[in-house]
Amino acid sequence: MSTGEEFRSGFVAILGRPNVGKSTLLNQLAGQKVAIMSDKPQTTRNKIQAVLTREDAQIVFIDTPGVHKPHHKLGQFMLSEVYSALEEVDAVLFVLDASDVIGSGDQYVAQELSRIKTPIFLILNKVDLLTPEKIAQVMEDVKKLGQFSQVLPLSAKTGENLDLLIDELIACLPPGPQYYPEDMVTDQPERLIIGEMIREKALHLTREEVPHALGVEVEEVTKRQNKDLVYVRAVIYVERDSQKGIIVGKGGNMLKKIGQMARNDIENLLGTAIFLDLWVKVKEDWRNKDNMLKTLGYE
Repeated sequence: MSTGEEFRSGFVAILGRPNVGKSTLLNQLAGQKVAIMSDKPQTTRNKIQAVLTREDAQIVFIDTPGVHKPHHKLGQFMLSEVYSALEEVDAVLFVLDASDVIGSGDQYVAQELSRIKTPIFLILNKVDLLTPEKIAQVMEDVKKLGQFSQVLPLSAKTGENLDLLIDELIACLPPGPQYYPEDMVTDQPERLIIGEMIREKALHLTREEVPHALGVEVEEVTKRQNKDLVYVRAVIYVERDSQKGIIVGKGGNMLKKIGQMARNDIENLLGTAIFLDLWVKVKEDWRNKDNMLKTLGYE
């Protein structure tokens, strides 16, 4: 290192209520798409790790599912992911939607975080939607949530104040090794990311018709012989026949649209052309079945 300073590294958890922009922030920090985005709450289901490497430091970010009251085994799994993440990290990013009112959900998360000794950065996201006067008012309002190591307004969408956040995080990390190669941006299995990209498009296109009773298993990713093409076969699982009809659509049109939209993201991820073979299957009440949760990577 040219600076002569000691290399710093550590793990940082990103958490907050659903739909405050945690996945958008993670993708910005990683410099590419590793977590799916949706305007539907509870989109993120796994801890997604993204790696940011600089000459003087490496930060491993963990994006957790939104904090919510669980209603099924999948929900219980998602909440356990949040709290297990806090046991592994050197700092926590508690993300709020600065354009929304501070609610009981934010107060609940702040209360839970007050029990831990890890440095907590309160991130006021989406400030690109606010006037400077409104930002100042929000900065004042959040003081009632508790004491934080830092309170930083930023925009994950535009990147405003993102470099400042990274500098502040590195300053609080301990001296440590480089855990991952410098060109690595995530430790997530390739198939899991592909499955999440497909699920993102299905959520986007079906709006409120098929909520979270939707999971994706990528069964095969193979390079076709004598062709510059990768074959990807995936199954979209739903819980009822009516939901299958929505995903398939009239004459298969909806499934075709999901495939077309997902293909672009997957090709960017793999760096090659793909043939995406999508299927839809019904597994009644799969969110409460341990074997299905394991099959879809929710362990």
